[in-house]
Amino acid sequence: MQQVFINESPVGGEITITGQDAHHLIRVVRLKTGEKIRVSTADGCNYICSVKEAMDKELVVSVLEEVPSTELPNKIYLFQAVPKGDRMETIIEKCVELGVYEIIPVQMKNCIVKLDDKKKKSKGERYQAIAEAAAKQSKRSIIPEIHSFMSFKEAFDYAKSLDVILLPFESKNGMQDTFDAMSSITKGQSIGVFIGPEGGFDPSEIELVKDSAKLVSLGKRILRTDTAAICTLSMLMLRCEEL
Repeated sequence: MQQVFINESPVGGEITITGQDAHHLIRVVRLKTGEKIRVSTADGCNYICSVKEAMDKELVVSVLEEVPSTELPNKIYLFQAVPKGDRMETIIEKCVELGVYEIIPVQMKNCIVKLDDKKKKSKGERYQAIAEAAAKQSKRSIIPEIHSFMSFKEAFDYAKSLDVILLPFESKNGMQDTFDAMSSITKGQSIGVFIGPEGGFDPSEIELVKDSAKLVSLGKRILRTDTAAICTLSMLMLRCEEL
């Protein structure tokens, strides 16, 4: 079943889809009258709809039923060190599938990749498109935002308002710290996760956050930065779904 996101709410039990989504559904997918699609609106509602009429540039669908949100009860903010290659694209795709609310690319001291403003802009546009595609594929109720690039200090200042901050690093009690941190999370809390770069966190970065963040372990093995992000989001999804 195809998924689309729109800003408008149903009018008279109908929804009109326009723009690129309409073009894709009409010209590429070739939806026929009576076929069903899932529509999520900006006000947080989700509907199963039936195609009523496919015109040249508009698709009109009839609302059949409203369905529950697929969002987690907690908003998870991923502060991801910018990795090399296309690893960021993998991180965005998989973490959107796992329920992340917002992803913030962070230029940390030990990041191998250094981007200028022009590349940050083009990367940001590419990243947002990947997030939208992943949201559609996984039937999310929202499209997670890919925030503009930040320095570590900017990212930490942004995270200060969140209820919980987790940072996978060398934790004193190993996985017990992870179990304790996960079990302490309650429904509705906002959660920030800081994932370091290939070169690891700089000591000054750990010093900055050590009094605010909970240091957690991801096991005895060394994980790549993309694996660490997916691993942490998987654990958080399990905990949040439990709530």
